[in-house]
Amino acid sequence: MSAHDTGLRADRVSRAAGGRLILDGVTLAPPPGSTVGLIGPNGSGKSTLLRVLAGVLPPEGGLVTLDGEPLAATGRRTVAQRVAVVDQHAATQVELSVLDVVRLGRIPHRRAWSAPGPEDDAAVRRALERTGLTDRAGQSWHTLSGGERQRVQIARALAQEPRELLLDEPTNHLDIQHQLELLSLVSSLPLTCVVALHDLNLAATFCDLITVMDGGRVVAAGTPDEVITEELIADVYRVRSVVTREGPRGRPSVRFLPAAVRSAPLDGV
Repeated sequence: MSAHDTGLRADRVSRAAGGRLILDGVTLAPPPGSTVGLIGPNGSGKSTLLRVLAGVLPPEGGLVTLDGEPLAATGRRTVAQRVAVVDQHAATQVELSVLDVVRLGRIPHRRAWSAPGPEDDAAVRRALERTGLTDRAGQSWHTLSGGERQRVQIARALAQEPRELLLDEPTNHLDIQHQLELLSLVSSLPLTCVVALHDLNLAATFCDLITVMDGGRVVAAGTPDEVITEELIADVYRVRSVVTREGPRGRPSVRFLPAAVRSAPLDGV
C-alpha cells in the first residue's frame, strides 16, 4: 500500500441538498498523524464534509476511501473501529456516569450482547487517564460543564482506539481556558485528526495543516503560515484583518479590524 492510499481520504466529493451543492468537488487527504483544521464561513460545507468522511452521509459524486478501499464497501464495524467522531452537541436524557459514556466507545470492538472484557477495561482506563478524567469516572454526565462533556466525548472516542478522529466545532460554547485545553489535547494525540473550527487563531496555533472552504469548495490548503493571510481572510470572510507572525514557531496571529460604518443623517436633520 502506498502512502497515497493510507488513511481516510476524500477525492472530488460532491453532495447537494435542496437543489444546492453543499460540497463541490472537495478533495481532502490528511497525512497520517497530522491535525488538519477545516475553516470557513457558516454554510461553507465543513460539517457536511465531516459527515461524508465518517460515512454518515454518502457522497453523490467522487469517492471516500479508507486505506485505498471505498468507504461504502467497508463494513460498518470496521469503520467504527477506525474512525471516531465527536459532534458539536452530545446530549442524553439517560442517567449515565462518565465511565458509562466512555465505555460506549468499546461497542465496535465487542460482539453483540457481550460483556466488556479485560481489553475493553484497559482501553477505557487509558482513555480516562489521557483526558484527565480518572477521578471523575463515577460522576453523572448531567452534572458536567460544557467543557467537561466535550472532554468526556473525546475520551469515549479514544476508547474506540481509532486511527482517525473527526471533530465538528468542538470548542463551540467553551470558555478560553477550555478551548485551549481541549485543542492542546487533540493536537497531542497520536492520531489523524480533522477538526472544524471557527476561530482562525486557534486553527493557526494547533493545526499542522489548514483547509479553507467557501461555498462548498476548497479554496486554499496548506500550512497555517501559507493559508492564513490578510488577502484570504478578505476574500473568504469579507472582513479586514492584520496578520502577524509571533512566537518561536512563527505561527500567524489574526487581529480583525472593525468594519467601516456609514453614517446616516438623523430623521428631521
